[in-house]
Amino acid sequence: MAAMDAFLTRLDPDMCVVTAAAGGERAGCLVGFSSQCSLDPVRFVVWISEVNRTFRVARSAEVLAVHLLARDQRATAELFGGRTGDRVDKFQRARWRPGHGGAVVLEDAEAWFVGRVVERLPGGDHVGFVLEPVEWGGREASGAPLLRLADAHTIRPGHPAG
Repeated sequence: MAAMDAFLTRLDPDMCVVTAAAGGERAGCLVGFSSQCSLDPVRFVVWISEVNRTFRVARSAEVLAVHLLARDQRATAELFGGRTGDRVDKFQRARWRPGHGGAVVLEDAEAWFVGRVVERLPGGDHVGFVLEPVEWGGREASGAPLLRLADAHTIRPGHPAG
């Protein structure tokens, strides 16, 4: 297991904030497990922890929004990664607007897309939401470096990892 731990510590993926809306509720969390998973058709998968409030909302959502943050947007990362929506309405503290299908789009994200949930995949303590992009946008190409795992590793999770 030590060799696998050493391998995993070498990875430094982009972080993203995933938001969901369903049943009159909104939720969002900082996610470190995500990737494009198909070229044709284009598909993207985000993995959300089953202990997370965002998972409880996302499992009923038809669409999710995925947002990339710049490194200088650490406050947004801390809000969505270090607070739980069980205690704090994160959307009172962030600029957002409704997107396609009722998605919650963070207005200050570097880049974002809304994806229709086409599949949910169990994967240990996380569930993968396979998304078909249906709407996208973001800031003009600023060239700002994106927030990565190494930038966010000190954010204390709002929920225990799991």
